[in-house]
Amino acid sequence: MQVQFNSDSSVMGTENVAERIEAAVRHKLARFEERLTRLEIHVRDENGAKHGADDKACTIEARPRGGRPIGVTEHADKVDDAARKAATTLAQRLERHFGKGDRHGHDPRPEKVL
Repeated sequence: MQVQFNSDSSVMGTENVAERIEAAVRHKLARFEERLTRLEIHVRDENGAKHGADDKACTIEARPRGGRPIGVTEHADKVDDAARKAATTLAQRLERHFGKGDRHGHDPRPEKVL
């Protein structure tokens, strides 16, 4: 699974933010690794230098093999918290997405006995 990390300049002020967030997201989504081709993580500070509640945002887009992309966005006071919330929400959506495919797989029809 390939991971691409994108951020704006105001978020990159802290040390190792990209590595920290990527490691946390990989850990949370590890069980889906074989079923995903790519993850795109976008973090940003929505109001720049001004401070505010829930002004950090993290968007994660997952690309399942042979399927349509699934994306989520979460907000928090800190970038790490926004990334953790987004990874949790994405894990829930992927569980539903892959679970549906598993549930709709049918056993072969039994032979009729007359």
